[in-house]
Amino acid sequence: MIPYEEMSVPVAGGELAALRWPSGRSDAPVAVALHGITANALSWGPVARALDGRVTLVAPDLRGRAASAELPGPYGIGAHADDVAALAGALGGDRVVLAGHSMGAFVAALTAVRNPGLFGGPVLVDGGFGFPAPTGLSADELLTAVIGPAMERLSMTFPDREAYRSFWRAHPAFAGDAWTPEVDAYIQRDLTGEEPTLRSGCRLEAIRTDGVDLFRAEVLAAAGELPSGATLLWAERGLMDEEQGLYDESRLAAAGQPDTAVRAVRVEGVNHYTVLTGDKGADRVARAILEAVR
Repeated sequence: MIPYEEMSVPVAGGELAALRWPSGRSDAPVAVALHGITANALSWGPVARALDGRVTLVAPDLRGRAASAELPGPYGIGAHADDVAALAGALGGDRVVLAGHSMGAFVAALTAVRNPGLFGGPVLVDGGFGFPAPTGLSADELLTAVIGPAMERLSMTFPDREAYRSFWRAHPAFAGDAWTPEVDAYIQRDLTGEEPTLRSGCRLEAIRTDGVDLFRAEVLAAAGELPSGATLLWAERGLMDEEQGLYDESRLAAAGQPDTAVRAVRVEGVNHYTVLTGDKGADRVARAILEAVR
């Protein structure tokens, strides 16, 4: 894990917390990186390492998560887009490059579309385009069907940090050498409370609202309105490391991606999580960010 700085910026209702991995160059480009629906800023640690100081990377804890958990509602993808625009404005300088993983990709797309003067084409990582989801379910049932254990843990308590670590180590996406000290630090950042009743710091209301918002028309349409230069990196494997990923060529065709300006790139040998946290995935995401800042 490479060193980072803690920072915060004013947003509606309070302060948005963020992590900053600074470049050694004062004139280095800046990228803002957005995490998934139940994740936190530290999920971008492996990408920051892969960037190796060539870009200043800033990753917020989105509203309702980790160090931004106390920010009140309203929640939703639009609220995150407003927060991200405020963060980018506070960072100053030339146009900021946006990157987003999973739900963060939808936030990145909507933020870029709403603020065309601030951002160019973002880097979308296994998200940003609609994907098949079960119908006829409640909001909680739908989220559990899509993100599985990541949703289930929000109502659980854990006696200590080792128990939380064991819960995540049993997740198929982190089998074998996919579990690293960087993953462990990212996972542990989520915990709040005191032993023996530790719990996830994600606000359930925020997760529910954001999850429903992912299927709102404006959010789903945003990727189709992105300018040239936007890239989608999609993982070959799924959230549970299953062979079927969130996307494939047929699903992207159904979502209308071939008719957009977004270039789609398959990343082989990674799943929905390791496309961001594994060495191979992080290196590919870093390369896409470097291409975007050029």
